[in-house]
Amino acid sequence: MTTTTGTDRIEQTVELRAPVARVWRALTTTSEFGTWFRARLDGEFVEGATLRGHITYPGYEHLRIEMRIERIEPQTRFAFRWHPYAVDPAADYSDEPMTLVEFLLEPTQAGARLTVIESGFDRLPLARRAEAFRMNEGGWTEQMQNIARHVSQS
Repeated sequence: MTTTTGTDRIEQTVELRAPVARVWRALTTTSEFGTWFRARLDGEFVEGATLRGHITYPGYEHLRIEMRIERIEPQTRFAFRWHPYAVDPAADYSDEPMTLVEFLLEPTQAGARLTVIESGFDRLPLARRAEAFRMNEGGWTEQMQNIARHVSQS
């Protein structure tokens, strides 16, 4: 896995031993996405749609998640916007800018290369920016491991 970061962008890549079609299904089917990402989402991923749901990661079950689907390019790119590290249930994040999360998928000899890029942190309020970046950087490291396990088991 590779990691490239600055102050505005997190980028991580993982090589997966699974076909592109299998990884694509894990990324873009809400039930499968929810399994490895640990979230229960209402609805399906459709460009322009806003999905809401709950985090199912132990200790974070009280948190809600909201994702606005930006782009679906079959077996190549899946992108959404969200409020990063929105963990204070009393806070209203709706006026804050959202970051863009992009999953880029390409075939390899052994299976697939998956890159996740989250950008737009420099637009967040200064009081939240560094912590959101730090937590999401660690979070994406864990999520890339989660999807790798998920696609290798099924």
